[in-house]
Amino acid sequence: MAKTRKKKDRAGTPKLPEETTELKPSDIIKATWGLAEPICSIEGMELVHIEYQREPAGRILRLYIDKPGGVSLGDCSAISTQLGDVLDLKLETGAPYTLEVSSPGLNRPVSRLADFEKFRGQTAKIKTDQSINGQKKFTGILTGIIGSDIQLQTETETVAIPYQDIIKARLVNYDGDNKCL
Repeated sequence: MAKTRKKKDRAGTPKLPEETTELKPSDIIKATWGLAEPICSIEGMELVHIEYQREPAGRILRLYIDKPGGVSLGDCSAISTQLGDVLDLKLETGAPYTLEVSSPGLNRPVSRLADFEKFRGQTAKIKTDQSINGQKKFTGILTGIIGSDIQLQTETETVAIPYQDIIKARLVNYDGDNKCL
């Protein structure tokens, strides 16, 4: 479930990429997290994950939210409306983007270190930027954290994956308390 909003300038017209200097995606995600988390918290939501990427339809700023019992379209819409107004005032991406607010769904993103512990026992897919034993993609059961290494039990071994090397991590067919209403 997603609520979409196009980024516009204060006059209401879409911004052109050449109007400002473009920030790095990691800077945009960090700034958005700081602006979105308090709004989500006030609304009784958990901010699960943020993505900022180029897709065929253009740049997407995608937020995943959750709450006990799952999120509704109304929840996504409320967060999108409030956050969209704040982002219009406080965030300069340097390029137009579409804001999407969605529930995490069955393949829930996992991004914070604490979440890897929270979802211990769940199946996850993890992609790293550094090879570990000649491999960058792993699927297995999350078995915990040692220091800042994620422990993942694959079919053949337990792999220690450095948290800082993780590019992307998602649960596989997670049927927990995050169903859309």
